[in-house]
Parts: sequence; C-alpha cells; structure tokens
Amino acid sequence: MATVVLTAVGTALGGPIGAAIGGLIGNVFDHGVLFRPKGAQGARLQDLHVQTSTYGTQIPKLFGQMRVAGTVIWATDLRETKKKSGGGKGRPSVTTYDYSASFAVALSARAVRSVKRIWADGNLLRGLSGDFKTALGDFRLYPGREDQPVDPLIASRQGEPETSAHRGIAYAVFEDLSLVDYGNRIPSLTFEVEADETPVSIDAIGAALGEGRIGGAGLGSVDGYAAGGADLEEAMAPLVDAFGLALTAGEEGLGIAPEWRTPSHEIPASSRCGRVNGKALDNLERSGAAADSVPVALSVRHYDAARDYQAGVQRVTRPGPGRLEQGLELPAVLSGDAARGLAAQRLGSRWTGRGGLTLRCGWEALCHQPGSVVTVEGEAGLWRIEEREWEAMAVRLSLRRVPGSGGNLPPGASSGAIVREIDAPQGPTALMLADLPNLKDGTASAPILVAAAGGSAGWRGAALFVMNELGEAVPAGRTAARATMGRADAALPEGSATLVDEHNALLVTLLAPDMELTDANELALAQGSNLCLVGEELIQFSRAVRTGSSSYRLSGLRRGLRGTEWAMAGHAPGEGFLLLEEDRLAEPLAALGAEGEEGAMLRISAIGAGDVEPADAALSIRGEALKPPAPVHVRLVPDGAGGWRVGWTRRSRDGWRWSSGGDVPLGEESERYDVRILRGAEVRRRVETGEPAWLYGAAMIAQDMAGSGGEGCILEIRQIGSRAMGRPARLALPA
Repeated sequence: MATVVLTAVGTALGGPIGAAIGGLIGNVFDHGVLFRPKGAQGARLQDLHVQTSTYGTQIPKLFGQMRVAGTVIWATDLRETKKKSGGGKGRPSVTTYDYSASFAVALSARAVRSVKRIWADGNLLRGLSGDFKTALGDFRLYPGREDQPVDPLIASRQGEPETSAHRGIAYAVFEDLSLVDYGNRIPSLTFEVEADETPVSIDAIGAALGEGRIGGAGLGSVDGYAAGGADLEEAMAPLVDAFGLALTAGEEGLGIAPEWRTPSHEIPASSRCGRVNGKALDNLERSGAAADSVPVALSVRHYDAARDYQAGVQRVTRPGPGRLEQGLELPAVLSGDAARGLAAQRLGSRWTGRGGLTLRCGWEALCHQPGSVVTVEGEAGLWRIEEREWEAMAVRLSLRRVPGSGGNLPPGASSGAIVREIDAPQGPTALMLADLPNLKDGTASAPILVAAAGGSAGWRGAALFVMNELGEAVPAGRTAARATMGRADAALPEGSATLVDEHNALLVTLLAPDMELTDANELALAQGSNLCLVGEELIQFSRAVRTGSSSYRLSGLRRGLRGTEWAMAGHAPGEGFLLLEEDRLAEPLAALGAEGEEGAMLRISAIGAGDVEPADAALSIRGEALKPPAPVHVRLVPDGAGGWRVGWTRRSRDGWRWSSGGDVPLGEESERYDVRILRGAEVRRRVETGEPAWLYGAAMIAQDMAGSGGEGCILEIRQIGSRAMGRPARLALPA
C-alpha cells in the first residue's frame, strides 16, 4: 500500500488551513533533499528588534526593504578620552571620560543594495540623505558581494591574513563612533536596508531560497522579508502560513501555489466506486469540525513601513461562538491594509476548512495529485486534495474545502500613529554669546557668560572651543540642547521699564519653522516664562502671534528686566533674539574652571557634524552679573538754604522681587554709592556716601555751575559693588 500525503505545518487545524511546505512521503520526492536536519533557529519578528552578538546567531537573508538590527561580528575595545575641567579659583576640578568605539554589524546573508536610515537606541543616527547626527570617524558598507575586499580597519587590528572579507554577507563598519550621546556605551542599532529596489514576489523569494528546486507563480508580494531558519521549510513557513500557500507535485517537480486559484479539474460522480471485491462501499463521507474550533479572532503581526518599519498588528474577528484567538508572526513589510486583508483571508480559510470529504474512486483517480484544487460533482465549493491512498483495490482521496476566491475586507486599515524623529540635515550651526545678569536668586561671584546654539530642524548639537590669545582652540564641552533663537526684524523703540509696554511690539524671525513661541499668563510670567534677550535688553512677552512660517509678533512686553533698562535705547534691526531657557544654555568658561575678566574678549567656536566651517562668536566681557543695578526714584528736595537734599532707592543683584514692601537684600559687602556731578563729559564733583542720601549744598552748586553759561549739570549715582561699579542713575539738575 503506497500513500502520498501533503503535510501541514504551523496551525492546529491542518489541511489547507495554514498549509506550509511539507514533505511528500513515498516515491514522489526525497524528503532529505528538500529539508535538512534541524539546526539553529532563525530570526522571527520578535527577534529583529535587538542587536546581538551571540555566537552562532543566524544572519537572516533579506529581501526588499527592511529594518533589521543585525549581529555584531567584530568590535574593538572602547577608546577613552579623558577631559579635566574646573579647579580654578577655589573650585574643585572635574574629570570626565568620553568614549568611542569601532565595530562591524552583519546585516544580511544575501547581498543588499544600500543602507538608508540608521537608528541608535531608537533615535535617528543617520538620515535619508546619509548625514550622521553623531560624530564618527567613518562608515563603510560592504553589500555582500562575492568579490568584496577585507575591511582595512579590521585588517589593521587582526592582521590581513587573519581577516575575513565575509563574502556573501552584507555588513557595516563604524569607525570611532562617539558614544557621548548614548551614555558612553555602544547603542542598540537598527538599519533600514534596501536589498531589492522594488517589492519582491513570494515566487522570487522561494526560488532564491530553494536555489531553483521549487517553483511557483502568482503568489503575491511583500515590500520586504527577513528569511531565517534551519531549512527551506522554516524560511518559507511564515509566508506559507500567512498567504495560505500549498505544495503541489507534478511531472515538473514541486511547486507552491495559492489556495485562491482556479480548480485544475472536476472529480465526476461516475469515478466513484460502488462496490469493491463484490462488497458494497460507502464512496463519499462528509466530516466537519465544530464552530468553536475556529479562532474567534486572528491577528497578523508584521513590519509597517508607515511606522518606520516598526511592528504593527492587524486583527479581525468573526461572529459566533468561541474563545480561541490566534496570531501569525510575519517578518515581512506590509501596509496596514494588506496585513488586515491577510488576517481576514486566513480566518475565512479556517472557517471554510472545517468541511472535509473522503472519496473512494477507481484506479483512474491516481492522476489526481495531492495539493491540487478540484471541484467535486454534487458538492458545492472548491476542494483541495490532501491525501491520496491506494486502499483495498480503490483510491481513497481525502479533501478539504478551501475558499472560492481571494476577497479582501474593505480598505481603510490604519497603521496607527508613532512619534517620528525629524529626519533633516543638521545644517550649519548658529551661535550666540551673552553676558547675562544673574537670572537666579543669590549673588553671582563671576560673570555669567553663556553660549546658545541652534540650527535647522535636524541640528543635533556641536562641540565648543574657547579661542585663547594665541589663537589656539581649547575644548570646552558641547552645546546644550537646541535653543530657540533668531533675529529682530525691526528696531524695537524705547519703552517703559515700570509699566507693561502695550504700545510697541517685537517682530522676530526664528532660525527654523519648527521653533515655536507661545503665550504666557500672569502666573507663568511671574515664574519666569517667555524671558528673552533682545540685543542686550531682557524682555518678557505675554502674547505671541505667528505671522509667517518662522516669524512672530510679540506683544504685552515687560521691558528692561534685571536692570537692563539701560539697553532699551540701543536696539537695531537684525540684532539677536534668544529665548532664555536654562537647559539650553552652556557656560564654556565654567566648563574649563575659568572666569571671565571684565574688559577681556571672549571668542568661542562651535562645530557640529553638519558644519563645513565652524561658527564663531565674540564678546567683550562686561560682567553684568557683578554690577549692581542702577538706583531708582532719584528725588531732589530743597534744603531751605539754596541747596538740595538728594535721595534714591537702591536695587540689588541679589533680589528682584518686591516682598511686602521690605528692602531687597544688599547683596554687597557694604552699602556705598559713587555720586558725581557732570557737565558734559567733565566731572565737576565726585563724592562717596554710605547711605542712599546726599546733601548738595548751595555753595557746591554755585561752584559746579560757575562758568557754565547756563548749561545744566547731570547728577549721576552708582552703587559701588563688591566686584564692580554699578550701572548709573542720571537726573538733570535745574540750571
């Protein structure tokens, strides 16, 4: 008795439901030729997320376009760079260590065309244009050709005779990748690999994996596929399960065919046997499984190009009884619609496949090959032959019902939303330097010199260098996060430092369209929101109206904050605009443990991965954080003898809030004031007082006014700080 059986792989229901490439037992095909003994398990969908370096891990063969983690096949030790900062003027020194690494990652056991985007720890490392967002020495891709050379870096470390060219393996080499952005460790990398230029048919995948030993046509296509496994069966099983493919055997050998196909022929009722060896025979038996044996829901898990090749799940359900749910893991790239259509087909196939037939026919039925789809006279629908057996002088055919067409659900499946990192070139770095008053509570003991940098949407930071007197560049760390910065479109007129300026508006254009300015209410303003530096004046704005792709009109202005009212008269078109956010400001001198000296010139250079030339900025240090702000409320009261009692109210660089009418903290070692009488540029009188008051007697007035020709004098008052002279308050004296 000879039996030819089509085995099913993957699903519990068997038959045409989830049929996979199986073995043909008997004399049709040698099972050992097609399927080798089991070995290491290949990659499945859940395995492609994690970059590994495990010995013996199988490298998948990639088709189409995929996102793959790959396998580390070579690496150097981390290269350490030691940096010491601080240690000046009583500050402790800080030693930091930066690391870089060189390594190679195998991507595919089949040749690829190119690598596009690369992600590191889920963040974009390389964009579509080939620009890297993190510094590295070099990047090389070996596409997996049979004539590819050895990598020079690997050869220099291992010796050329000991270095493999990994021919037939596509791999990428990173040389000195900076690990600063990844916590000084090698990040988990994933690659967008393009192994084929267009979507790949399942026919072509089967032909490539089977080396021409198995054929097929019209099997559908995928945008990408990662084939792995110990043999052809395992490599093709996910596609076979998901697309409902079946093995066929004929004179031309083995083939794969879809279950949604035209029947090859009809089995007529006349071919059935009524009697065998004189005994009556039941030549048709029907069978069927219970409804609850079919999953009530089926899902297909796949890679979705609309989600940057991350995993997506499409799930369909059926009405009726049952609690069983099943899922298919498909390491292929499909749209949401296509995956949902596959899920619906597979669920429909399982439901239809509950029905079975057993026919007993005459010897002419031996021409019916297992795997072929037929019609049966008197029975509705299409049927696939699963088993053919010569039994008791009759041919027994076991058949399973298959769906009659490949209909899909109505389109409209959603891939879901993801948070996608902007893929844009880094572009040039824009750099601004500022000498700021103290923006926090407390008294500053050194100038607050900050660097802010930014650029286009793809800008990812830059290295900072302080230029010394000899023109040498001293590394000073890196820039902070991308700052919101730009230029003023017009000169801002003078305004009031004591009232909200509702008359004037500030027009600015930011560096990039994705930078945003927003409104702030009184509570937010009181907590420091929307504080910006315009030229040299500190301003807060309460309303921001977008007037162009990158332009804003800012109104509700609080002017001359932190003692910068002196700068209100110096605005000009094109001057810098910087939104002051603490986490977006770097202090390059503080990183070196140095302090700026008043009157010195600070020169900073910044260079990022997208810069052809460094961005330079220079600043003459004034030490604004060390200068007491100008006194206010200067008043003259007649003393009754022809002179004036001069009074004023001091301010402090150690307190900017008016609290219950009390005085602000002194913030200096002692309270002292420098009082001057000026006539033009000439200093007619200069005195020092230890209180916010001074008696300007009649005799002094007469002396200072002598020979003035009616020209008035200016009273100038400055607070004398512990580290610097304060800004002046000026008042014109009556002639």
